[in-house]
Amino acid sequence: RGLQSTLRTLVEWVAVAVGALAVALLIKGFLLQAFYIPSESMLTTLHVDDRVLVNKLNYRFGDIERGDVIVFERPPGAGGQIDDFIKRVIALPGETVTLVNGQVFIDDVLLDEPYVEGAPTEPIVAAITGLGCTNTPEPDRCTVAEGWYFVMGDNRNSSIDSRSFGPIDEDTIAGRAFLKVWPLSDLGFL
Repeated sequence: RGLQSTLRTLVEWVAVAVGALAVALLIKGFLLQAFYIPSESMLTTLHVDDRVLVNKLNYRFGDIERGDVIVFERPPGAGGQIDDFIKRVIALPGETVTLVNGQVFIDDVLLDEPYVEGAPTEPIVAAITGLGCTNTPEPDRCTVAEGWYFVMGDNRNSSIDSRSFGPIDEDTIAGRAFLKVWPLSDLGFL
């Protein structure tokens, strides 16, 4: 009888552990996922080694909006070894983004960007290129194609973003970062 009770307890614990693992994998796969910040590209909004939670379900029921902080797969033209990037959505499909003397214009209207770190954005040397631009590539102008988004880091002078690899495909977006969870002293919504 003692062996049977011990065996039953062991089976119960294994079932609980397997169930917990299954729930955790479902949550990570479809609902929420934690990501760490590997670079200074999002200063001062996010710092190196911060951790954020990303809502993976948000865009199945709602639209991506300008200003959203999103996580997406490294674009082919980005290079490097980081698999996931985190940037801010600047221009939406159908909009024309123009970069003039470090300022960002959307459909010829200056974009108000209180989240941008420090000095004005320095102009980028290379032309904006990518499948996501419907216009002929220009150094400072891109009309964003349907299903594509133009993204930039908040710390513009230390960010590899759509200015160098072009807009990103909506299918590469993991979700919207909505909560900073580490360090605990900076816990809060984005």
